[in-house]
Amino acid sequence: MSDKRSRAAIAATGLRKSFGDHVVLDGLDLDVPRGTVFSLLGANGAGKTTTVKILSTLLSPDAGEVQVAGHDLVREPDAVRAAIGVTGQFSAVDNLLTGQENLLLMADLHHLGRGERRQRTALLLDRFDLTDAARKPVSTYSGGMRRRLDLAMTLVGRPQVIFLDEPTTGLDPRSRRGMWRIVRELVADGVTIFLTTQYLEEADELADRIAVLDRGRLVAEGTADQLKRRIPGGHIRLRFADAPGLDTAMRALGQATRDGDALTLRVPSDGSLRALKGLIDHLDQRAIEVDELSVHTPDLDDVFLALTGPSDQKVTPR
Repeated sequence: MSDKRSRAAIAATGLRKSFGDHVVLDGLDLDVPRGTVFSLLGANGAGKTTTVKILSTLLSPDAGEVQVAGHDLVREPDAVRAAIGVTGQFSAVDNLLTGQENLLLMADLHHLGRGERRQRTALLLDRFDLTDAARKPVSTYSGGMRRRLDLAMTLVGRPQVIFLDEPTTGLDPRSRRGMWRIVRELVADGVTIFLTTQYLEEADELADRIAVLDRGRLVAEGTADQLKRRIPGGHIRLRFADAPGLDTAMRALGQATRDGDALTLRVPSDGSLRALKGLIDHLDQRAIEVDELSVHTPDLDDVFLALTGPSDQKVTPR
């Protein structure tokens, strides 16, 4: 085992999975550092849930080498299961039990002692703001409360790696942001989060690195900013105080789109610091004064649409 693979929370090489003649994963490589949020994006059917099921030992891969929390997925499945937690798309809670009883049941499944199980349950109820509702049936909980309880149950066993498969689906904006806060707190404690989501804003907000999956293959990987810079459409918007200033800048810059009514120029840019500095230096050398400057890059929606979907509609990234 290489030193790099031993430091990774998840390391996969050449991961493959087919169902009959349908290839779902076609040589997937993953490297997820410990204590980070890694987000996997892809259209429905791209292979996201299959990836989570394999990494969490619910499905066997057809080929490839995988280590999770330092354990070989095939040779040490029990050790992998002991090191991970999984929160699926739908809350895995018992509606007939109270929130407290759900947590106590999970503590029993993890073979915690009597004192530890009650201490752990009380701690998690408090951490997830469920103490007041602890003795109420889960059937009375809101969607956000159910998702918090579901994640709390995942944490009973103190997992090193947590798989969150579309954890905020169906939640209102306030509940979604509450889940984001909890995810950040978990990562601050050293937990690794493997996140799949349909909300691109969620990946942009939380993920240290993002991978885009299309038809079983990774087509791009990097930070949110790195992915945005790969897609055409980024620009720097310059606004001027008067028309003469706009005219002077237009002559100096050449490749720019002019809006005379708004007194603005749109200069193509990849959004990088180097490109911004080059433009500012160019304007400064010619003593051109700019009233307002703003940098615009494509968002993750643009990235997603450019890299996935029908091949005749894809945009070739820079």
